[in-house]
Amino acid sequence: MNRSPIVTHALSHATGLPLAQRPSKSRLSVSWAQTESEVREAQALRYQVFAVEMGARLPTPASGPAGLDVDLFDAYCEHLLVRATDEDGDLGAVVGTYRVLTPAAAKRAGGLYSDTEFDLTRLRGMRHRVAEIGRSCVHADHRSGGAILSLWGALAEFMARNGLDTVIGCASVSMRDGGHFAASLWRQIAAEHLASIDCQVRPRLPLPIDHLRQDLQVEPPALIRGYLRCGAKLMGEPAWDPDFNTADLPLILRTADLPARFRRISG
Repeated sequence: MNRSPIVTHALSHATGLPLAQRPSKSRLSVSWAQTESEVREAQALRYQVFAVEMGARLPTPASGPAGLDVDLFDAYCEHLLVRATDEDGDLGAVVGTYRVLTPAAAKRAGGLYSDTEFDLTRLRGMRHRVAEIGRSCVHADHRSGGAILSLWGALAEFMARNGLDTVIGCASVSMRDGGHFAASLWRQIAAEHLASIDCQVRPRLPLPIDHLRQDLQVEPPALIRGYLRCGAKLMGEPAWDPDFNTADLPLILRTADLPARFRRISG
C-alpha cells in the first residue's frame, strides 16, 4: 500500500484518472527487479504516471538519466514488476509496479516512507511484521484489472515467504479540483471502512477537510475500490502532499483478509 501508497506512496498510488476504455489483451508476466536497469524501468513508469499524468513536482535525480521518479527509499525496497508479453511470449515494457519495504529494510532506511507523512505511534507493536508498499502505478492501457491482480498475487506470496502478515501504505488521490473530491471520498470511505482505534494514525500535514466540500457523491478510483474489496481499512484522515498535489489516505490490510484468488502461495 508508499509511493507510496493503498500506495501511493505507501499502499498505492491511485491516480483518479479514467480507466482505459478497452482492457488490454496482452498477457502479463510478474517478476522482482534483479538489476539497476530493471529498477529504472519501474522508476520511468512511475515518472510517466506521477509527473506526466498527474503533474507531480518530482525532484531531479542526483545521478542517472532524467525522466525517472527516484527517492532515497528506492535503494532499500524490493521492486515488483508486471510486464506485457507478446503472442510469442517475449517480454515487453513494464506496465505495473509496486515497491515493498520490509521491516528489516525499514530499519536500515531509518523508517518507513509513511513515517514522513503520518504519526504511526499506535502501530509500534506490530511494525516487526508490517511491510509497506507504495509508489504503485499501472500504465493507462492496463488499468482494467489484470495488472493489479498480478501485483497482488505476487505480493501475497512475498508476504507469506517472509513471515509478514500486514501491509500498510497510502492511496493517493488527485487534488486537481482543490481537494473537494478527496474530502468527500474520505468521508464516504470512513463511514464504513475505518480501522479500529489501535490502528489509527495522524497526518503530519492534514488535508484541510473542514474547509472543503464533503458531500459530493464520488466514485472511488479503481485501485482504492480494489483495496476495500480485499478488506483494507482506512487508518485516519488523509495527509496533503503538496509536491504530488495529492491527498494520501492511509490504509492497512492484513493478508489473512485477502480473497483466495490473490493468494498465489506455493505449497
